[in-house]
Amino acid sequence: MQTAASRRSRRPNGGKSAAPEHRSIASRDGALRVVVVADTHGRPHPKSGELIRAAKPDCIVHAGDIGDLAVLADLGKIAPVFAVRGNIDAPAPGVPEALSLDVLDGGRVSLRLLLVHIAVFGVKLRGDVATLARSEGASLVVCGHSHIPFIGRDKGLAIFNPGSIGPRRFSLPIVFGILNVQPDASRMHHVDCETGQVWSP
Repeated sequence: MQTAASRRSRRPNGGKSAAPEHRSIASRDGALRVVVVADTHGRPHPKSGELIRAAKPDCIVHAGDIGDLAVLADLGKIAPVFAVRGNIDAPAPGVPEALSLDVLDGGRVSLRLLLVHIAVFGVKLRGDVATLARSEGASLVVCGHSHIPFIGRDKGLAIFNPGSIGPRRFSLPIVFGILNVQPDASRMHHVDCETGQVWSP
């Protein structure tokens, strides 16, 4: 049985921001479609795989609380996966506490995002995460943990929480996010796993 103490000990870096690993992915003429998921807790919604595949992502990012590494293996059959571990996840090879991901356009970085599990209090970005994002030169923070889908800005940084495609918490929706990177701008929205439609609050 997992105790409160063991849960705390498995929280990435004691709840503080860790130095991120660095990865990159090439875009197609500056365009890249990213599916963003989080908080699967080992039990992603039955329709999520079909809907993610239909989105035709160039890559998938998982913002932690994976619950079972088989989830990443299944997602990897659709597109390359970049993931961080959440507070319920044990350390695993290739799944860091924080990840700095560069979207490349002909060798130039068109977007750098910071992927972490815990990043916000409500709609406010944690100070340590904002500091880490700035030190990495990231303009977008992607996070999970709350199960609450959110797109916003704070402390000069964009924030994207895809919500959860795992078991429902309270009355929250079961959703994932899509990040469309274009040469002129990046756009984000959510998709409802139950309806297959764009979700909005």
